[in-house]
Amino acid sequence: MKLALAIAAAFATVSLAGPALAGPAEDIVAKEKCNKCHTEKTTKKGPSWASIAVKYKGKPEAAEKIFLQLKNGGQVGDEEDHKKVKASDEDLKAIAALVLSAK
Repeated sequence: MKLALAIAAAFATVSLAGPALAGPAEDIVAKEKCNKCHTEKTTKKGPSWASIAVKYKGKPEAAEKIFLQLKNGGQVGDEEDHKKVKASDEDLKAIAALVLSAK
């Protein structure tokens, strides 16, 4: 009985701690439903974050370009218009860093 309670308590702690460990970028990505079009590794309606990271690898202007696209929205290459992401500049920069860190 004690073992079952200990396991249940551990499971509940891990389950509830997951969202608390997410940073502001992940919270905004979830709130803005970015995963409808993007995922970390697979292409959906929009490119994966990993493919974006590869595209911009070694380019110093990458974070700024992604930040401006998130802030202003609009056409990205041959793709459909990207919506504006409603967040502070600091949070948008955190999202850009999250995208660029994808593998």
